[in-house]
Amino acid sequence: MASEETPVPRDFIRDIIDEDLKTKRYDGRVHTRFPPEPNGYLHIGHAKSICLNFGIAEEYGGLCNLRFDDTNPTKESEDYVNSIIDSVRWLGFDWGDRLYFASDYFDRMFDWAVDLVRKGKAYVDDLTAEQIGEYRGTLTLPGRNSPFRDRSVEENLDLFERMRKGEFPDGSKTLRAKIDMAHPNMNMRDPVMYRILHTSHHRQGDRWCVYPMYDWAHGLEDSIEAITHSICTLEFENHRPLYDWFIDQLGIYHPQQIEFARLNLTYTVMSKRMLLELVKAGLVNGWDDPRLPTIAGMRRRGYSPASMRGFCKRIGVAKFNSTVSFDLLEHYVREDLNMTSPRLMAVFRPLKVVLENYPEGKTEEVEAVNNPEAPSAGTRKVPFSRVLYIEQDDFMESPPKKFFRLAPGREVRLRYAYLIKCTGVVRDGGGRIVELRCTYDPATRGGDAPDGRKVKATLHWVSAAHALEAEARMYDKLFTVENPMGEAGRDFREFLNPASLEVVAGCRTEPSAGRLGVMDRIQFERMGYFCVDRDSKLGRPVFNRTATLKDTWAKIQARDGADS
Repeated sequence: MASEETPVPRDFIRDIIDEDLKTKRYDGRVHTRFPPEPNGYLHIGHAKSICLNFGIAEEYGGLCNLRFDDTNPTKESEDYVNSIIDSVRWLGFDWGDRLYFASDYFDRMFDWAVDLVRKGKAYVDDLTAEQIGEYRGTLTLPGRNSPFRDRSVEENLDLFERMRKGEFPDGSKTLRAKIDMAHPNMNMRDPVMYRILHTSHHRQGDRWCVYPMYDWAHGLEDSIEAITHSICTLEFENHRPLYDWFIDQLGIYHPQQIEFARLNLTYTVMSKRMLLELVKAGLVNGWDDPRLPTIAGMRRRGYSPASMRGFCKRIGVAKFNSTVSFDLLEHYVREDLNMTSPRLMAVFRPLKVVLENYPEGKTEEVEAVNNPEAPSAGTRKVPFSRVLYIEQDDFMESPPKKFFRLAPGREVRLRYAYLIKCTGVVRDGGGRIVELRCTYDPATRGGDAPDGRKVKATLHWVSAAHALEAEARMYDKLFTVENPMGEAGRDFREFLNPASLEVVAGCRTEPSAGRLGVMDRIQFERMGYFCVDRDSKLGRPVFNRTATLKDTWAKIQARDGADS
């Protein structure tokens, strides 16, 4: 695929790594990690991080770990773990034997916390979460010391051990780092390291009832795994001083945290909390709904791993937040599918056509090209008979001036087959046209008329006797506005697109569609790119529309290029 072959653009992260290799920092090693929290399905923003972390390791001959930051048992599950593993593998990346869980380090983390308590660098606090927030101060006002900040080391050690043993209820005590309540960076104002949660953990069971906070755990996990470059999104930039402080106070191996701008995409939301709201409220059909920006949803919609990797490479890495057009993503999807998808014919809203001068009972086969972009894909045979289906929209009884498709007395070409001319219409009792009467020219099979006459339209079709009945799910953007979260005081769900899914039953496809397997991708000629959904049943496939044929991004680029 062209986008996969494009050289990786240089960016500030690779510049940092190049300098580190030049100065022999970390002994010339490059070791990254992708550290998701298993509290939801991954989305395309995570795909950018996956491609960056695994891609850098691959480029520099280094390693990349897959590590689950499973420190919050109230929101995490094995289902999320399995979905994340599946998504990373599907994107084409491998972590070898380096699959890790933060929960495997809980003992070491606890021991390190005890070490900080002994050094007088951490204390047990009895303030509630609300009180901690009140004491924290603001961006312009310093915080206040907790009345429990000056407990003795011995008392803190005793209380922390009793917290671990489960003697205290949830929310009654925390372990906090003792740094500076007047620090200009609010993350440094005695952050919470441990909270009490009498909740079973998906891997540790009921062994623990105190759980580490992310800011405490993150740097320790990186240190344990000897990560060189800890790459995370920009919202953690203000947390970096705390990352460094914990590691320096413990005197352990020190990775380098580097932040980059996260991916924002138009016409969608990229918050796992908001995605979970949509799933739980039944506003979408699960985490893998093809309208969602989850990797599972985009996979089910028919996006290929190559197209998503190409997209992530194209948008690159920056230090400033920006929003990427959904049209650019679809451009890369189309670019890949155009080269790899076999072509088939399907009629979504069938209109019956009877060729009055075609012999009754006769069937012949016409040769159709499988993919004009890939000559090696060859051809296939498509059955042709007296009774056909065409799209309802391809016929108008009283057409306007620029309508060139079928109309009474007009001649058009049937793709790969013959020229046909409409000679009449048949109506039902309500006056609706239900059938067209036509004639065909047997001298025009697969080519132009011998007398040189030309037609202005070519229509796709299927043979009625051989057609396979199918269902098409026509997906569109999930929201009606580019930034559903950008309207102050408005709930993002107010902007859900009521036309984001249209189910078209009673479609007809050529019979070869019956040989497709689940997730096979194809282009229905003139209709768009589709893939076979898992809801398909024997003899009745279900197709998800991956993308239309209209490439808005390419047109914008062509226009801007012409204007420049």
